[in-house]
Amino acid sequence: MRSMTVKPATRLLVARGSLLVARCSLFVVMVVALVGCRRGAQPDAYGNVEATEIVVGSEVGGRLITFDVVEGQRLGASAIVATIDPTQLSLERDQLTAQRAASTSKVDEVTRQIHMLTAQRDAAAAERDAARAQRGALAAQLEIANRAYDRAKRLTSEQAVTSQQLDQAERDVRVLQEQTRAQDAQIAAREHQVAAQVEQIDATRALRETSARQVVAIDAQIAQVGDRLRRTDVRNPSAGTVLATYTNAGEIVQNGQPLYRIADLGTVEIRAFVAQPDLAALRLGGGAQVSVDDGRGARRTFPGTVSWISSEAEFAPTPIQTREERADLVYAVKIRVANPDGVLKIGMPADATFDRQGSGR
Repeated sequence: MRSMTVKPATRLLVARGSLLVARCSLFVVMVVALVGCRRGAQPDAYGNVEATEIVVGSEVGGRLITFDVVEGQRLGASAIVATIDPTQLSLERDQLTAQRAASTSKVDEVTRQIHMLTAQRDAAAAERDAARAQRGALAAQLEIANRAYDRAKRLTSEQAVTSQQLDQAERDVRVLQEQTRAQDAQIAAREHQVAAQVEQIDATRALRETSARQVVAIDAQIAQVGDRLRRTDVRNPSAGTVLATYTNAGEIVQNGQPLYRIADLGTVEIRAFVAQPDLAALRLGGGAQVSVDDGRGARRTFPGTVSWISSEAEFAPTPIQTREERADLVYAVKIRVANPDGVLKIGMPADATFDRQGSGR
């Protein structure tokens, strides 16, 4: 059998080929290992930083005298940040105050009229009662005169009295009858006078009630104007950082017009989306780890707490990726995160990993 002789150059090529194969194999192994590590460290959810934003508007209209708000400024709660010209409201309040004084004076005047009419009614009623008493006396006298006249007629037939005495008895009866009728007319007049005064008193009392209600209505209007005057000082509703301003000092603003937008960035929320298989492991109050890019190629992690879990599924928003990309429906969750140094900014993308106690993960 003929032996084969390998030349040195051929041996060198074989050795180099073997080394290249070994290096390629090692690179493939490293890539596979790196991909596997990255897949194993993949976040549970992706989302963005949010904050509760408040748009502060003007509660009254007018010229903005002062406006001490700039973007990025930190404002405390109840701080006066703007002032609206109160001149027109002050004039309106002064006018209403004058109207109230006039209405109050009218109430007092009508009250005095009621007292005067009441006194007149009481006097007329007293005169009516005196007339009734006098009529009673006349009625008694008339009864006596009638009896005397009847007796005189009987005695005249017996010639016990003269015809002159009979005529006198008859005149006495007629005089008393006339006096009684006159007294009846006087009593009727006094009763009519009392009734008219009662009606006048009732009408005057109704006028006083109307005037009193006008005073109450004016008081309410004054209170409303006073409240609007207080609102000319625009107070910041809650502590936070100014995100944007919409006006400047000297401009005319309308009632309800936005002046600036503010949010408390000391505590923010991450609105993220998770797939249905991960939903069962979440609970309100559960822990989470939120990470963001620190701008230097590394990640910065913040502890958070699950504060809200949506009860309905929705299609994944376009810019959101999920841990299992094949899932079509996702659930929104919110993670509350403390942000004392202001690293987390509104709209910043963030990754979230949830604590799974007892899940085996």
